[in-house]
Amino acid sequence: MTVPFVNIHTHRPTGCGIELRTAGIHPWDAGQRPLDEALACLEAELAQGGVQAVGEIGLDFVRAGSQRLRDTQTALFRAQLIVACERRLPVVLHCVRAFEETMRMLREQEPQAVIFHGFIGSPEQARRAIERGYHLSFGDRTFRSPRTVEALKATPLSQLFLETDESETPIKTIYTHTAKILAIDIGCLKQATLENYERIFIHE
Repeated sequence: MTVPFVNIHTHRPTGCGIELRTAGIHPWDAGQRPLDEALACLEAELAQGGVQAVGEIGLDFVRAGSQRLRDTQTALFRAQLIVACERRLPVVLHCVRAFEETMRMLREQEPQAVIFHGFIGSPEQARRAIERGYHLSFGDRTFRSPRTVEALKATPLSQLFLETDESETPIKTIYTHTAKILAIDIGCLKQATLENYERIFIHE
């Protein structure tokens, strides 16, 4: 049987391979609705079934131009982490210029599994996340940053995912480029991400 590509985070689903089904309130949308109302909508979506993870959620301190907006993002993130923990769901994280705060909040409310989507941090940040047992997902933007390529190289296959996010680049191309960087066979890479997916999301 052909091993499928796992696309752990995409805004352009193709119906090919494995594409994660998530529900969550993006930090860019923080404050658009009262917190209780936003959480009620999230809970209703989760109650419909079929959602595999809460995401993408997190912090974006580039978009948060004021302390008030940072506080709003933080409250929303904390509330969704609690939801994920209560429902025993993994989370898919959006983290931009907020690594320290994100790690601190994960210590307070640690979900079943954590996936940093579109990871563009440093090798040191990657190491810290990996030591906590978190997973890192890399995509098209990875290849534009030498330090993020180094973070990719330092990520164990057992904690690695790949994604297309908003890019039009096919997931096969992401895998091909990553396999070349890691100097491994693309089949080995596909098998590793499939095993990671099954370990987190398939419960028999």
